[in-house]
Amino acid sequence: MSLSGDQATAFQSNGGFTPAAVSTVVLSFVFAVVLLWGVWAIRTAYVGWAEQRLTQRQFLGVAVRFALLYVVLTFFLLS
Repeated sequence: MSLSGDQATAFQSNGGFTPAAVSTVVLSFVFAVVLLWGVWAIRTAYVGWAEQRLTQRQFLGVAVRFALLYVVLTFFLLS
């Protein structure tokens, strides 16, 4: 759903910024959180693998799942 011209004008005059700017900030925040979560998940899996609590296959599974999640999220949010 897109904003009408009057709605966009009211949003910009009351907020001081455009709806596109808000969209960019929200998307940036979502991707930053997902990347931080991915770093945490992969680091935790690496520690488990280094301490031999996870197999190499399980570690790679975590990394591949994160990569797929990121690609799918990118496709849905940026298309």
